[in-house]
Parts: sequence; C-alpha cells; structure tokens
Amino acid sequence: MSERTPPPTVLDLLVMPETNLILVASVIEPLRLANRVSGLELYDWRIFSPDGRPIETKSHIPVPVDGAFRPGSEENPLYVLSSHNWQRHATSEVKRLLAKSARHRSVVAGIESGAWLLADTALLDNFSATLHWEDHDEFAAAYPQVHTVRERFVIDSKRITTGGALPTLDLMLELIRRRHGYSLALEVSRQFIYEQGGVRSDATAMPSTGSIRLADPRVSQAMRVMEEHIEQPLSLVRLARRIGLSERRLQSLFIAAIGAAPHIHYLALRLNAARRKVIETRLAFADIAAATGFNSASAFSRSYRAHFHESPSETRQRLQSPGMASQSGLVPKRD
Repeated sequence: MSERTPPPTVLDLLVMPETNLILVASVIEPLRLANRVSGLELYDWRIFSPDGRPIETKSHIPVPVDGAFRPGSEENPLYVLSSHNWQRHATSEVKRLLAKSARHRSVVAGIESGAWLLADTALLDNFSATLHWEDHDEFAAAYPQVHTVRERFVIDSKRITTGGALPTLDLMLELIRRRHGYSLALEVSRQFIYEQGGVRSDATAMPSTGSIRLADPRVSQAMRVMEEHIEQPLSLVRLARRIGLSERRLQSLFIAAIGAAPHIHYLALRLNAARRKVIETRLAFADIAAATGFNSASAFSRSYRAHFHESPSETRQRLQSPGMASQSGLVPKRD
C-alpha cells in the first residue's frame, strides 16, 4: 500500500445467533467487492459472536468469528446483525456490553432485527430508525421514544438501521458512494447485477447504487444508450434528443433518480470500463483511451488520475507488485 493510501476502514460485526446468512453477506460482500474493484484494501472487518463460538445461521451454515464480543474503547463502526428470535439472545450482558461500547463508537448500526436490540438498549432513543416492514407497528408501539419510519435504511447521525437483507445491500452501496465516490459504488453494484426492489424489471437497464430509484423509464433508457456508446460518447444534447427530452429535463430526471447529473454517470461508466481494461489487459493506454471515448491518451490519463487518484501506469505497477494482484483478485489477463 502506498504512503498516500489511507488505512482501511475497519468494521466490527456482532452477529447474533439465528441470523440469516444472506444478511451477513449483504454487509460483507459489497466491502469485499469494493476492495477487489479498486485494487486497494479500502475495507476490513472483524466478526464477533456473543460467546466466541461460530454463529449457526438459519441455513445451518456456520459463520466463523474472530472471537467473543468483549469490547473496550474501540472507535470502529459497530454493526449488530440479527434476524430471528432476537429476544432469546438479548441477554443483560450483551446489552451491557453494547451500551458500554456505543459510548466510543463512531457509528452503531442495527441491521434488520439488530434495530430491536439497539432500541431495547436505549441506543436509538431520539433517533430516526427503520426495520423490517412487518415489525413497523409493533416496534413503534414498543419504543415511542424512537422515530420509526418506513424506509429501506436510515442513516441518522451516529445511528444506522436497515429493513432487511436487500435494504442492507442498498445501505452498503450508499456508504461506499459517500466515502469513495459514485464511480466505485456504481461498479460494485454492477458486480452484483443488482436491481433495487420496487422497480419493474422491464424498466431498468442498469444496476443501482444505494440511492438509485429508476421508476422513470426515461432515465433507464438514457443509461442504456450511454452503455451502448462508450467508445463514441454522445453529447448530452444528442442523448436527450434520443430519449425525446430537453437537456434540462434529462438533467433534472437524473438528479431526482440517482442524485447525480447524467454527465457524472456517463463519465463513471467510461472510466470504470477503462479501469477494467487497465487492470485486466495489456492494451496500450492510447488504445484504452480510444476504446472508452477519450480524444487522446493524455486526456484519458488526466481524467483517470482525477477520478482514481493515481495514473493508469501506477495502477498497473501497483497491482503487479508481489502479492497485490492475488490479494485484490484482479490478475491481468494473459495474451
């Protein structure tokens, strides 16, 4: 890792017994993919159980752990994962340790039924929170001091809550976007070939990042056209005309749908495609520039560096260093 690369963000996961395996994966897999796609160790995680024994999930596939949850004064974000029968495992000792640990943590997150455990420990008092839709009314009645809302996930200052496995995936993509930018979040979501819930399958052409709501088929159509014109990008005026919109209207629809202007999304698509070619092939940078719609190798290199904080040659050199290619999972393809 170079001197200018910050240390990885470390998350501590307290996984309660009877947690669904997919819930654990929905937290860890986006982080693993962010590392793989970036070629950097952006994230690391530690998994704990209440007693230090592997977690027996509801699918009967155990989750190995790093040890028992015995927190000190760690400041790492703490994610509490729980699915079924949270009350059975919410012992007074677990709640005491949670309350003690929360005093130091930068963030405490209740993932699915983890929200119940946080609320029962008074860690959600006066915060907004969400949880699985089936439990909304019961939760709101049990904890009136919590502002319970019907959302997929909620980030409220130092507290985070989610409503299930796929909303947790939404959350992790959004956190990646906030910390490392739209481009990386987009590429991680594309690795899942992931479409958010509540969106018609025929209305979307692109996987979503954490905040994307592609209910408007015109945004979806514009994204599809962008995908088809990576090598020879269209101007926004021509793109809007293809969709039957004005440029201003296309801009407003993108902002409403994904929180980013169309040119931001288009550039992210092109640079992500270029980065894959830098990593996975031995193509000359001039050829990569031409294949991803840049007028020259120098223009490509400037944009690449501004986006990824290193030059294309630095990316290749770093990933070809001993151990880095296998660690990242991004091994350049052989001719």
